[in-house]
Amino acid sequence: MQAMLALVGEGHVAPSAEDVAARAGVGLRTVFRLFKDMESLYAEMTLAVARRFEAMAAPFASREWREQLAEMTERRLTTYEMLMPFKRAGDAHRHASATLQAHYASTLAVMRARLRGLLPAAIAGDPLRFEALDLWLSFDAWERLRGEQGLEAAAARAVVEAQIARLAAD
Repeated sequence: MQAMLALVGEGHVAPSAEDVAARAGVGLRTVFRLFKDMESLYAEMTLAVARRFEAMAAPFASREWREQLAEMTERRLTTYEMLMPFKRAGDAHRHASATLQAHYASTLAVMRARLRGLLPAAIAGDPLRFEALDLWLSFDAWERLRGEQGLEAAAARAVVEAQIARLAAD
């Protein structure tokens, strides 16, 4: 698993079983003895990466919702930046894996529920504002800003924070 995580962390979106075996210094049979197929290897990687997302679920230091929203924004953006290569690798295989699809859906549901739970009713109940906040706090928005638009992390963070502030304003 460490070999898989290292390869993906270096930007290899779809390392082969041969790549994993070579990095781990083991034979190809060993890789498949530990993991039935590449889907199970990616599923295991997804679970390992998911453990790193646990910091996002820690209790907030603040009791005021806007400060909690700022904490949530900070946690998510920091986590997205750290886990970007792993998320991309998982996304590349999600369409072919029921396990990855289920994990992704579950993660999104938890993140949306956590966001909805900290917002005042006027915002949580406003579909346009809630969906826009959820979008700006998503990995998809972060990846677009960092990848396709080529923004440095600080500039991407400024864009997200500005949009969150606008949507959270009275």
